[in-house]
Formats: sequence, structure tokens, C-alpha cells
Amino acid sequence: MTVAVAEPHRMHYDDDLALVERYLAGDETAFGTLYGKYYERVYAIAKGVLLDREDAADAAQEIFTLVVRHLHRFDRRSRFSTWLFRIAVNRSIQYGRKTKHKARNVELNEAMAVAEEQKIEIADPLIQAALAKLKPNDRALITLFYWEELSLQEIAESLGCNVNAAKTRLYRARERFREVYEELGVDEP
Repeated sequence: MTVAVAEPHRMHYDDDLALVERYLAGDETAFGTLYGKYYERVYAIAKGVLLDREDAADAAQEIFTLVVRHLHRFDRRSRFSTWLFRIAVNRSIQYGRKTKHKARNVELNEAMAVAEEQKIEIADPLIQAALAKLKPNDRALITLFYWEELSLQEIAESLGCNVNAAKTRLYRARERFREVYEELGVDEP
């Protein structure tokens, strides 16, 4: 007779938590490791919300400054990445509100070069145009789901809501995106 022995439940080791603890204990290099690990993802979230490279880079720096300043408040009930992405989404939206009325005075050649770079980045210019017409909250949801490929559970944790609320918000953001995208597509020759 064979007896199945249940394997003891193993806790998933979170190396980010170890880095947080090391930083809080005075190891400055530990935060550099977290920064290196997450900068591109935080930048991608900010760019998805703000739709501007320079603003996204500035917002990413602000996000990491906030994280360093408030790392002692991280309560460890969620993963570090979830906490970080929540800050990234919220701060990017706030940054967008703060800078939306900012005048943009650039040379024509510089503006054309930036526009050309953005065309290369997005295969379908209608996607970029449709995203630009959405509210920052909707862009954040779409960015987290499609570009950052977070699960609904991870999005819910990042937004501080339950999974059903995240699913509903994502559904509504997709619908608004679809409507805008189709409207823009009709305007094209």
C-alpha cells in the first residue's frame, strides 16, 4: 500500500523583501538593486499613463524618490512589486494632472523628431491616438494588463481593490478604448 505524504506548504521566498530589509538596515546598495530591477517597468507604467517619454522619465524618478522616502511604511502584506506598481500608477496619474496644462515650447525640428520616434514605437498609430484620448486611469489599467502583463489579481492589488472591481474597471476601460479607436478609425480616409 502506497501512502501519499503531503509536502509541507513552502512559503515563497521574496528576494525583494530581503532587499527592502537590507536597505532599511543601512545597506544603500540594496535599493540600487531594486531600482535596477524595476525601473523599466515603472517607466513603462508612467509612459502608458502619461504618453510622453520625458514626463514618464521624470515621473519614474519621482516614484522612486517617494518609495525611498516611504519604504519604512511598506507593511509587507503584499509583494514589494505590487506596492511599487500601486505607487507608480497613482503618482503617474497625479503627475499627469499636475502637468497637463504645462506649455510645451519646443523647436519644430525637435517636435517632428519626437513624433517620428513615437510612430516607430507603435505599429498602429490609431492605438497611440486612442490611448491619448483616454483618461489616465483607463490608460493605467490598459498598460498594466496589456504591456506589463499583470494578472487581474496583481492589478487589483496594485489599485487597492478586489479582483471583481479590477475586472470591471478593465472591462470599462477596454470598452472606452474600443469606442475611441473605432471613432478614430472612421475618421481615417
